[in-house]
Amino acid sequence: MTRPSIPPRSGQQFTISHGQYRAVITQLGAAMRSLTYQGKDLIVSWNPDRPVPCSNGQLLIPYPNRIEDGEYSFDGRTYSLPIDEHERRNAIHGYGYRAFWNLVSLSEDAVSLSWRVPDMGGYPFDLLVTAAYHLDDQGLHLTITAENLGHEKAPWALAIHPWLANGFDGYGDEIDGQNAQCRMTIPARTHVTVDDRLLPNGTEPVDGSKYDLRQPTLLTEQPFDDAWTDLERKADGTVAATFTRPDGLSIEVGGDKTISSFQMCTGTGFKAEKHPSGVAVEPQTAYANAFRTGKDLIVIEPGQASTTDLFIRVKQD
Repeated sequence: MTRPSIPPRSGQQFTISHGQYRAVITQLGAAMRSLTYQGKDLIVSWNPDRPVPCSNGQLLIPYPNRIEDGEYSFDGRTYSLPIDEHERRNAIHGYGYRAFWNLVSLSEDAVSLSWRVPDMGGYPFDLLVTAAYHLDDQGLHLTITAENLGHEKAPWALAIHPWLANGFDGYGDEIDGQNAQCRMTIPARTHVTVDDRLLPNGTEPVDGSKYDLRQPTLLTEQPFDDAWTDLERKADGTVAATFTRPDGLSIEVGGDKTISSFQMCTGTGFKAEKHPSGVAVEPQTAYANAFRTGKDLIVIEPGQASTTDLFIRVKQD
């Protein structure tokens, strides 16, 4: 018997292109599997038939990063989420990346997918989430909209998790040295301190520390798996972190005024086969534990929506 054609395990692969940019978005999680400029990788890609190595290109919704003990209280009720970072007893990165999304529209340079949050004990809120990607001369744009279809308020936060490619190939033990040849700029005045579970326990000014990345800084002070806040914005309200590689290519990642922080992870200590050739730079509407602390948490009223605009692009001088 001939087996019918089946898609990769990450679902349908939606390829869009414009000018010198090309991207591949997967049905699984509406994730960015590939983004290139002039044929050069801007993000570290992954095999569509294999597990995503390190959250590469995923959308982290309805919360990014960690929630302590997987428990939070909201609007007078307490909820319990699955513990999926077992060594630290945290819930991590939400639910959206685990689901297959529905195609809304597809054209040569744009694709839009949607996901209606199922009724889950830890997050029973009825949201319809749409991820709309499009390419133009300035790069990749992503608009994420969460509409509250329910009758009660819904807590909400998001991030994207691209591993910005450092210009070398593959995965391996040598990547920390490769990353040390790159420069990072994060326009933030404040560093978020954490405990041994990587949960926030305070903030501190970046002045005079290795966390002051307001000017292009070689990544020689690894490891980093940290958040920065109190951002310095452009006149239009947007904010961007910039990653500059040894080949001279500079990649900007950022978003609109809803972005309150950045997380950066160099992957130091990861197993070689899971250590991408690059650095994770994540624009976030809220940093870790927001569902418990309420810090920068977005609350979506019934019948209302929250929208965040994000981008990844080659910096043009």
